[in-house]
Amino acid sequence: MFHHKPSFESLEHGLQNQKLNKASCSAVLSLAYQSLGVVYGDLSTSPLYVYKTTFSGKLSLHEDDEEIYGVLSFIFWTFTLIALLKYVFIVMSADDNGEGGTFALYSLLCRHAKLSMLPNQQETDEKLSAYGVKKTAETWQSFALKSFFEKHTKFRKGLLIFVLLGTCMTIGDGVFTPAISVLSAVSGVKIKATGLHENYVVAISCALLVGLFSIQHHGTHRVAFLFAPIVTAWLLSIAGIGIYNIIHWNPRIFHALSPVYMVKLLKRTGHEGWLSLGGVVLSITGVETMFADLGHFSTLSVKIAFTFLVYPCLVLAYLGEAAFLSRHHEDIQRSFYKAIPEAVFWPVFIVATFAAVVGSQAAISATFSIISQCCALNCFPHVKIVHTSRKIYGQVYIPEVNWMLLSLCLAVTIGLRDTNMIGHAYGLAVTIVMFVTTCLMTMVMIIVWKQRIVTAAAFLVLFGSVELVYLSAAFFKIPKGGWISLLLSLTFMSIMFVWNYGKLKKHEFDLENKVSMNRILSLGPSLGMVRVPGIGLVYTNLATGIPAIFGHFVTNLPAFHQVLVFVCVKAVQVPYVKAEERMLMGRVGPQEYHMFRCIVRYGYKDVPHENYNFENRLVSALMEFIETEGNVKYELGDTESDNVDENVPEHMFALPDHEEKMVRSLKEIEESVSGCLETHPSLKDESVQILKARESGIAYILGHSYAKAKKSSTILTKFAIDVVYSFLSRNCRGTDVVLNVPHTSLLEVGMIYYV
Repeated sequence: MFHHKPSFESLEHGLQNQKLNKASCSAVLSLAYQSLGVVYGDLSTSPLYVYKTTFSGKLSLHEDDEEIYGVLSFIFWTFTLIALLKYVFIVMSADDNGEGGTFALYSLLCRHAKLSMLPNQQETDEKLSAYGVKKTAETWQSFALKSFFEKHTKFRKGLLIFVLLGTCMTIGDGVFTPAISVLSAVSGVKIKATGLHENYVVAISCALLVGLFSIQHHGTHRVAFLFAPIVTAWLLSIAGIGIYNIIHWNPRIFHALSPVYMVKLLKRTGHEGWLSLGGVVLSITGVETMFADLGHFSTLSVKIAFTFLVYPCLVLAYLGEAAFLSRHHEDIQRSFYKAIPEAVFWPVFIVATFAAVVGSQAAISATFSIISQCCALNCFPHVKIVHTSRKIYGQVYIPEVNWMLLSLCLAVTIGLRDTNMIGHAYGLAVTIVMFVTTCLMTMVMIIVWKQRIVTAAAFLVLFGSVELVYLSAAFFKIPKGGWISLLLSLTFMSIMFVWNYGKLKKHEFDLENKVSMNRILSLGPSLGMVRVPGIGLVYTNLATGIPAIFGHFVTNLPAFHQVLVFVCVKAVQVPYVKAEERMLMGRVGPQEYHMFRCIVRYGYKDVPHENYNFENRLVSALMEFIETEGNVKYELGDTESDNVDENVPEHMFALPDHEEKMVRSLKEIEESVSGCLETHPSLKDESVQILKARESGIAYILGHSYAKAKKSSTILTKFAIDVVYSFLSRNCRGTDVVLNVPHTSLLEVGMIYYV
């Protein structure tokens, strides 16, 4: 029996593995299908306007087969190299805990090297489960690059500006994608209604845009079940039409896939052929959105959907349209809809319109996600962020940004009224974003993946050179619409940089004006005031030390709460922080002072103080810290996570209760609370005091800061701080609203700091 039992167990284990494999396969395929509607809507609508924009310049005068073949060859190899090889097979492997996009790559770099410009970063943050920095052997290339950035603050700031440039261009995609997609789709009606005036096409497009942005507050999850079937129907439709056009008009069109035709195009058309590359790059619009929306699905599912459906369908669509154009040179500006067989025109037109709306939705959702990340990382003023789905974390809606995007979309659509000019602006934005991603990816290869310099250089040269060629062509389209992209991105970059600069200067001011711990200790346990029942939460930007606003209370107020907690809410360079790892608790000063510190950590995709009762969590964590404080001292000693104020006299260091210790997270405290209650009965009295103070009420004390430039500051600094930063501060959401502080318990303290 002993001989049969292992074989039976192994058989049973094998059957279970088979079932799990089948379940995982079906789950991946299901995610791959769902990703079509969210991730690939933008990319799949590119055939609507690629050929039209490419032949919009003087290249349209040379409409013969070789030039059409050359453009097709450029489209095919660009799509294959950039979309398939670079993004799907390489860049998507650099996800940050499943999240993609420019900020994900920057976050990876900040965790593996000291590149972050965020204040209050501590060693305890590296213990977060999402931090994911493995101890691997350092290469000399990685060490040299990290050392260079760590030594030169200016280059770290330059890297941040470079990342913000890519981010702002991606936000620009949220303006251009709805405008060009909807306008291109609606303009197809002019093929049948030849007498329809252009004003009506623009009016219909604007009505669709208003409707699209008006339903954003419902959230994409409410209509998400429609998205995947629409994009699937669209992809299969254009693939089928492509096959029909290849067979019916030019079966030899496959010869155009040879790179030889690219060389022939540039030789024959010269400067004009090179400029046309600004239109070719529109064939890969949506690849950055594909990477940015990675967090909603698994990497494998997105790769499967692209490789086995999106890629072949789009290639067939471009081949079929080129086959049609090779026999109909006169239809070069109306090629997509002209290439549709008469019998299926209206069904395809309807599907195209829906697909354009879906593609626009993907870009809008990506913009919301990017803005929320910028807010978390102190790179954008605080705005209202609403979670639209209880099941899918990360789907957000931002009302202010939504109406701003709508206004910009309507301005672009009505002002330009031409998909070619919008395409020029769109192409420039897309090319810059791709080049930023290539540079960041090269750094990830060296610093994170520890690849050899030759491998990273090969990646940079191969893809960077291709993108620079397209970028140079797109720059020549600046007078023809590309200036809009630059204007938008520079405006957003200015706002982001000024806001980040103002926040960093405020943190520097708080650090320089910390209250001396000696002063606090000299006041005695009562702090020179009447300690009234209740808990006072003093919000501060500092993770260590006593904030300046508390000095105002000590100086000017006759009474304060019995229990005092300094609360620091900060962002860390990870997408999400688990609830059990969110809080760090510590004691400030001796036990009889009843002063504590609570650090609340959020990832750049978390929404602060949402979906849970912050007050109860904080009081619970505070009590558990008190009950386990002695046990923590025994287990951890004095070496881990100690943050001692530099102003404390030296003899105080030997007294553990006089130190400020950021000891452990809530999860660690919960594991040892049961064994500590018996060994430290005296700590229970303080816990009872905490409960009584909780019953008396909790008050929130926030600093309301006003920034002013110093008299010695430059004119540029004065304008940035006194005008731009001041305007943004007055019109953005206040700290009390962001942190969901009840107004009945709020007390604000005004302070002025000079930059």
